[in-house]
Amino acid sequence: MVKRIVTGAHYGLLDWLAQRVTAVVMVVYILSLIVALLISTPHDHAAWETIFANQWIRIASFLFFVSLCWHAWIGIRNILMDYIHETGIRLTIQVLVILSLLFYAVWAIEIVWG
Repeated sequence: MVKRIVTGAHYGLLDWLAQRVTAVVMVVYILSLIVALLISTPHDHAAWETIFANQWIRIASFLFFVSLCWHAWIGIRNILMDYIHETGIRLTIQVLVILSLLFYAVWAIEIVWG
């Protein structure tokens, strides 16, 4: 009888799809922002405030930051699962990464809607 050893969480297709979707969201946001800045180049702080006063820009920026955090989490988690085999160390680093990404997400909300 062959004993099968489970070595990971086997996220597979869901992670692959999430990486692609978050990457597309980020690329679309960046390209849209570049076009918007080329059309109306802000020259001072007040012009930047005017651009980001638009509710759709705020929502798109928030979606960008959420996508960035999710994309980073999947990548870092996969790297940690592949290269750090000691469970306690890997879990500690994963918790620190999660807390960091949550902090950055809350900070992004404060910046965008602050």
